[in-house]
Amino acid sequence: MKKDTIFALASGGGRAGLAVVRVSGPGAGGALAALTGGGTPLARRATRVTVGDPVSGDTLDEGLAIWFPAPASFTGEDVAELHLHGGRAVVASVLDALGGCPGLRVAEPGEFTRRAFENGKMDLTAAEGLADLVAAETAAQRRQALRQMQGELGALYEGWRGRLLDGLAHLEAVIDFSDEDLPGGLEAAVAGEISALEAEITGHLGDDRRGERLRDGVYLAIIGPPNAGKSSLLNRLARRDAAIVANTAGTTRDVIEVHLDLGGYPLVMADTAGLRAGGDAVESEGVRRARERAANADLKLAVFDREVWPDVDAHTAELVDGDTVVAINKIDLGPVEAPTLVGGRPAFGVSALDGTGIDAMLAELENQVAARCLPSGSPALTRVRHRAALEDCREALRRAGGAGESELAAEDLRLAARALGRITGRVDVEDILDVIFRDFCIGK
Repeated sequence: MKKDTIFALASGGGRAGLAVVRVSGPGAGGALAALTGGGTPLARRATRVTVGDPVSGDTLDEGLAIWFPAPASFTGEDVAELHLHGGRAVVASVLDALGGCPGLRVAEPGEFTRRAFENGKMDLTAAEGLADLVAAETAAQRRQALRQMQGELGALYEGWRGRLLDGLAHLEAVIDFSDEDLPGGLEAAVAGEISALEAEITGHLGDDRRGERLRDGVYLAIIGPPNAGKSSLLNRLARRDAAIVANTAGTTRDVIEVHLDLGGYPLVMADTAGLRAGGDAVESEGVRRARERAANADLKLAVFDREVWPDVDAHTAELVDGDTVVAINKIDLGPVEAPTLVGGRPAFGVSALDGTGIDAMLAELENQVAARCLPSGSPALTRVRHRAALEDCREALRRAGGAGESELAAEDLRLAARALGRITGRVDVEDILDVIFRDFCIGK
């Protein structure tokens, strides 16, 4: 338990109808009593209070106080919350009054959640899920973050870790207690479990980074020749003038990004320079960046010019592949004539000027984005650090499976379990002894 007591505004900053100030630590009850002039209220019940400055005696606000005695609180410590009116002056005065209480200090960023982790209220994956939930901008992001915060991902990894500890305990028993009356076939059973775990982790890693895409956003690059209307199309989709539009070729020279919520999925859409040969040094650099962005994007939106159709810009057409949605812009000038396939991909006739055909193109984009984000049945892998630890775990399992001696296999299983423990933040070698004595009656 922490000896110091921390406090901070737990709700959003700025003017609002309601503000929540949280206090956590052994001095939370005393601070609450000092500011409200009474004892701590009944646990987990909202109680109307008058909040005052214990030094000056000034009344600061009237609001609600909620008392969460340890360990049944968010942080696992004594926690007090003051629900106040959200004016800046009210919040500032209450924070100043708390700062004047002996033993209290302002919380550091993320410190409430860190204390919750340190006090066993959540593992690291749940803490990361909470951070993702606060940052979620789309419905799909919210659903994924909520599943992770509620412990689904941590439970999966802890389940794997538990199976590793079982196998390790069995091998340790074979090594250290070979003279005892142990069940037969333990090493063969462990070998089978190692193979099964390696297959499950490999399947989990082979998710095409769906969880990471959903968390960070699907990246889409808008590509096409100069003056095809890429910037106009970006502005139409963003519903604002995010990019400069002009009749002069080569207006867009740098990458311009816009974040969209497309059917509940996050889309990061980038307008790029027109693809063509030649141009000055600045435009050439813009074309290089456009090609680089197209190469690294999850999706591409290739925009062609109706005014020159059915001629197709070769610089753009060569980048069309299975990850491309094709649009023929400026159909307000006239209907699109055959052919309507570019690189084997169907072409959508659209008008960035009046919006014709935009809905059909957006529906296809939504299908493509959803296909790259939809989770499988198991919880999604959401962070690079998870992936790195799982790859370390799988490599250790592969070594264990090929080890010729129980001692070597046991060491690799220990490393594999430690790698999983790094994800959840739970690494304890004493767990191995617990499993040994649970499964075997050593010294009976």
